[in-house]
Amino acid sequence: MAETKSKKISGASLRHAFHEIIWPRRKLIAIGLGLILINRLSGLVLPASTQYLIDDVASAGSLDRLYGLLALVAGAVTVQAITSYSLVRLLSVEAQNLIAQLRIQVQHHVLRLPVRVFDNTKSGVLVTRIMDDVEGVRNLVGTGLVQLVGGTITAIVAFFFLIRINAIMTALALIPLAGFGFVSAQAFRKLRPAFRERNIIRSEVTGRLTEALGGIRVVKGFHALEKESEIFSAGVMKIFDNVKTTLTTTSLVTSLGTFFMGLAGVLIMGYGGWLIVQGELTLGQLFSFTLFLGFLIAPVLQMANIGTQMTEAFAGLDRTSELLSWPEEDDDPLRTDVMPPIKGHISFENVHFAYDEGKPVLKGIHFDASPGTVVALVGSSGSGKSTIAGLAAAFLEPDEGRVLVDGIDLRRLKLGSYREQLGLVFQSDFLFDGTIRENLRFARPRATDAEIQEASEKAYVTEFTARFPDGLDTVIGERGVKLSGGQRQRVTIARALLANPRVLLLDEATSSLDTESEALIQKSLGDLLAGRTTIVIAHRLTTIQRADLILVIEDGRIAERGKHDELMAAKGRYHQLYTVQARI
Repeated sequence: MAETKSKKISGASLRHAFHEIIWPRRKLIAIGLGLILINRLSGLVLPASTQYLIDDVASAGSLDRLYGLLALVAGAVTVQAITSYSLVRLLSVEAQNLIAQLRIQVQHHVLRLPVRVFDNTKSGVLVTRIMDDVEGVRNLVGTGLVQLVGGTITAIVAFFFLIRINAIMTALALIPLAGFGFVSAQAFRKLRPAFRERNIIRSEVTGRLTEALGGIRVVKGFHALEKESEIFSAGVMKIFDNVKTTLTTTSLVTSLGTFFMGLAGVLIMGYGGWLIVQGELTLGQLFSFTLFLGFLIAPVLQMANIGTQMTEAFAGLDRTSELLSWPEEDDDPLRTDVMPPIKGHISFENVHFAYDEGKPVLKGIHFDASPGTVVALVGSSGSGKSTIAGLAAAFLEPDEGRVLVDGIDLRRLKLGSYREQLGLVFQSDFLFDGTIRENLRFARPRATDAEIQEASEKAYVTEFTARFPDGLDTVIGERGVKLSGGQRQRVTIARALLANPRVLLLDEATSSLDTESEALIQKSLGDLLAGRTTIVIAHRLTTIQRADLILVIEDGRIAERGKHDELMAAKGRYHQLYTVQARI
């Protein structure tokens, strides 16, 4: 595992950084590098002028030379200030734009991943990867790049000035710098995995926190507050331990840098003082050498901070590159066909499916649904009913066998062309935070108010919105929490009506309704089912009885099939389920 990560660090993320981030912005970065060069060179005017000030201007007592030198230094300082501001406007703003674009790219990709990914990954983990992992890449074109390139330029120019003043003193200064470089290299080898691990831990903690907040009623209802607090505290302490490791390592590098640089100062002071006493070095040269040495040392000391930024950037980029490499639903080369207008003939041909290897959920499901018919799936919990619906929606793919719509294998279809003709009413009656009208329009963004009103009336949504001051424009909160279960179910059915699909999947469509709400929904189901091929998972007798075909699913197989009267006469499993519910 460690070897795999190492390859990603040196390969995928570096290539991605260059091809996807650096190269497309090469003109912008080239301008930025030019500004950096001007900025750093203008910053070197001050130390370069000190020798001239001490050895020539001061000793000669020339005010004209002094005024000229002051004008030169003032001009250099002005240029440095202007270029610094320009760099922030140019690169830092572009870095934030880069973050925004990467978030959009990653979110766009994540939404197109197979449903199995979402079944196996916490939503909070994916949210963290979309929002947080890309944050560090700002340093690839922003302040980190400025400091790295600018510091390198400054150090190189300062080095040549140092050599020109005295080569031996320069060599003495480089010995402690070499020691600091070695320590830094070892430290950053440890920091890179630590930053990567931090992102993983943060994702896990955020995922659990999102679940806890979303299920707060369950947490409170089962008095699990302390348990959730313990889980969250353990996760937060893992983050703390990770941060402690990175802070300690970074602090060690910084402290050792201070030590090595101080050692360099002692060596230069001792040797430089001896040269002055011997008459081989002027006071101005020593003063200038000391300033240039500071311009050489400062970027080296900044490497701890810069290295941390770049390490964080590449750690996030590692995870982002990995996520973007996950195949999307339509990446399958077999998916080349576009679904024509659906007639509604659905066939399952010897379908086998398992979520986990060796644990089959469906075992040879085979049935035909003619256009415009209603197929009801009944059976005990966990028998495979929802999995059949998931396969019909192309959320899942069979391990063996085929699922056909109008004779076309769903594995060969571009899924968007199929799902735009598909209607869904989920068991969880999922609604978004916003108004009822916005949730209905989710099915058809360009639907008119008249069409929304018609769908609302047919699903008896207006029966309860008429009592709200804002009607269909009532804000219902996250997951529709401000509505009752029956009201939420009616909104989801109205949403399916508005979509006007050719194939309709109802997953426990009436399971959460009270008697009054169910009576209203049953009236609207006639409109909803008319002319559509429908697969419905239902326990309610009224829904089952109207089905053209009833499939009794038990242990992943079709135990019985037929119409209501036929199955009741057979006195089998369906008769047992029916009589238990009807309390006959």
